[in-house]
Amino acid sequence: MAPSSRQGGNVDPDRTSTLSWPRAAWNNAYLLMIVTTLIWGGNAVASRLAVDNITPMALTAFRWIGVCLIMPILLRRQIAENLPQIKAHWVYIALLGITGFTAFNTLMYVAAYSTSAINLGILQGSIPIFVLLGAFIAYRTPIGAMQALGVLVTLLGVAVTASRGDIDVLATLRFVPGDLLMILACFFYAGFTVAVRNRPPMPQLVFFTIAAAFACLSSLPLLAAEIAFGRFHMPTLAGWAILAFTVIGPSIMSQLSFMRAIELIGPGRAGVFVNLVPVFAPILAVLILGEPFGLYHAVALALVLGGIFIAERLGRR
Repeated sequence: MAPSSRQGGNVDPDRTSTLSWPRAAWNNAYLLMIVTTLIWGGNAVASRLAVDNITPMALTAFRWIGVCLIMPILLRRQIAENLPQIKAHWVYIALLGITGFTAFNTLMYVAAYSTSAINLGILQGSIPIFVLLGAFIAYRTPIGAMQALGVLVTLLGVAVTASRGDIDVLATLRFVPGDLLMILACFFYAGFTVAVRNRPPMPQLVFFTIAAAFACLSSLPLLAAEIAFGRFHMPTLAGWAILAFTVIGPSIMSQLSFMRAIELIGPGRAGVFVNLVPVFAPILAVLILGEPFGLYHAVALALVLGGIFIAERLGRR
């Protein structure tokens, strides 16, 4: 997933567009958001593929190391121009980087050891609802009746996913650890999304790069602990390929395309496309991993997307 963004402080589209995208695609917001959410859905599949190929803390740490080897070079002039703002707000940026990047990705990669990529994707659909609840707690943003209904419907979808559609699991609270870890990861990312509304006034990609630097620093002790406890092993060839995807795809390409889409159609309209993540992730999991798509998955997906529609569309009306 990528940080929620505000308009303002945008990156020069002509400069950014030369990095990855032909001009025609760079000006098509809908194509950009489809590519963005497809990459985010692919991150759930990459999390499962990483099992036994690259350890969770190594994937987290190496991912942000890779970002820090690329983005500061591309944005060196903008970072220098915004250095006063970075120094003034470094603690706030650090906290956001730790919670939104390090915590979310670490929990997701660990969760992949005991749950499916389909579940990882569907459970990410709960993030908009957790954001709605977080905004109410932090800013007292009112929640209407239809929005409250949407929250309940989505949470029911989360419960169906975590319980595998088994009422006995709900009754005895015998959940798979990976599902619980993914729900906790969604809480962290929702908190990050709520807090990022007050991010310091600087270009979005500059903010992302500095937050990624703090995510890198905070992930190094986790990697050290993994090595100390004997859980680390060198990545396989497949592991290095997965790492390359997470650096280039979810960490950089999706950030560029997401920010550009926001420039074109605004954060509100772009945010609606994020709901495609729990759709793309199960499709990719079935096609790439051959994971079985059960009836409870279909029910849970319908509940999650239905709840989001009720809360974000009907509720806002």
